[in-house]
Amino acid sequence: MTDRSLEPSPSAAGAPAVPAPLDWTLRPARSDDALWMAELRAVVMRPDLERLGRYDSHRVRRRFLDAFEARHTRVVQVGGEPVGLFAVRPEPRERWFEHLYLRSDVQGRGLGAQLMTHVLRRDDDARPFRLNVLQGSAARRLYERHGFVVEREDAVDVWMVRH
Repeated sequence: MTDRSLEPSPSAAGAPAVPAPLDWTLRPARSDDALWMAELRAVVMRPDLERLGRYDSHRVRRRFLDAFEARHTRVVQVGGEPVGLFAVRPEPRERWFEHLYLRSDVQGRGLGAQLMTHVLRRDDDARPFRLNVLQGSAARRLYERHGFVVEREDAVDVWMVRH
């Protein structure tokens, strides 16, 4: 596996270089992953939570740790190094896409879209996917591009579904 992150993709003369796609792998999460995952969540969510007046340094980590289930979580790796995570929690009538967090240095490179495609393409389950995203979060556009639609919303959260 090669991390080509420093190689610019071909571009027209004078056009800004676009980073090359990342080679990534997944591995099952372990219980000892929980602390770094909670920290990544806090870092990734901080700008949106602050914008909404909801950031609490302790609470953002505690909410993750209290609900963490390694069996439903996958670690995203680039070059064998953890750069993110996602979790899908099955319920009797639906599946919750609970977490998708990537380090800032790998964001904006198509990795989130690749992960969503990976999860959704391998799907042979008729139950809908559900998720919630913070109001104004850029992640909402990713989810909409993958077929999620707004089910309901309030001043802080947007709940989305994909049938």
